[in-house]
Amino acid sequence: MIVAGLGYRGAITTAEVERALARTLNEYLVGPEQLQQIAVPAMKGREAGILAAAAARGVQLVLIDQHEMEAASPRALTHSARSMAARNVPSVAETVALAAAGCGARLLGARIAVGPVTCALAEGVSS
Repeated sequence: MIVAGLGYRGAITTAEVERALARTLNEYLVGPEQLQQIAVPAMKGREAGILAAAAARGVQLVLIDQHEMEAASPRALTHSARSMAARNVPSVAETVALAAAGCGARLLGARIAVGPVTCALAEGVSS
């Protein structure tokens, strides 16, 4: 299972989300059909751009709470001072991806920033 975790500041458009997803999938050689979920922090789960991007791709949108993000923090590859100050996690995109992908999940690489959106891919153990 492949999960895309997203971090962003402020309101974002569907096009901005799509650009980040496309670039990250391409960078890590993951086909768009392999993406099964998009994960975001629970407090940001109602953004129109996120909802539309998940619907357009036909994937589940998973909302991750703060506790789950913090629990995934030790497995993050990126350590952003801004993210630590704002959300108490080293990378929002990486921690939501890891949390959604489940126990034993691994990041395919460090998060990628595309405009106002950061995107990380995690691979979970298929059930």
